[in-house]
Amino acid sequence: MTATPPIDDSPARVSTGFALAASLAGTLGLAASTASLALGLVGVVLVALGLARGWRAAVTLGGAGLFCGVVLAGLVGAPAGVVVFATAATVVAWDVATFGIEVGAELGREADTRRLELVHAGASVVVAAIPAGLGVALFRIAGGGPSFVPVALLCGAVILVVVLRP
Repeated sequence: MTATPPIDDSPARVSTGFALAASLAGTLGLAASTASLALGLVGVVLVALGLARGWRAAVTLGGAGLFCGVVLAGLVGAPAGVVVFATAATVVAWDVATFGIEVGAELGREADTRRLELVHAGASVVVAAIPAGLGVALFRIAGGGPSFVPVALLCGAVILVVVLRP
């Protein structure tokens, strides 16, 4: 009797790459201050560590670090469009990273899950982009103001994503 090799339950590859790209893209907008950029980079490192080890807690802490960097960038006067983009990218990075961990744990890394992962990533982008677009539109209609106003709108989107996740 031959032994069956263990299943590699590492996070799914496509989701891992997409989540890292989204977290890096979001961090690029945090250069408004050194502190916000540092928080963003810590967030990226934690997301990467969580994806490398399959640790949901590290991914969540990394997402929180990215989000804190976004809030700080908004408070120090980063342009509203940049703040909204970084917030949306943070939401997408966290969502896709946690999904990739779940897919890897359930189906194994070697399973062909590319289509599933791409559909989920696309849906995540749409779910983040709609409130982001509405936030920027409302910001422009209202005649501007503090950059943290669109972040407050996107906080609602973050809460919606968290509540709607199974």
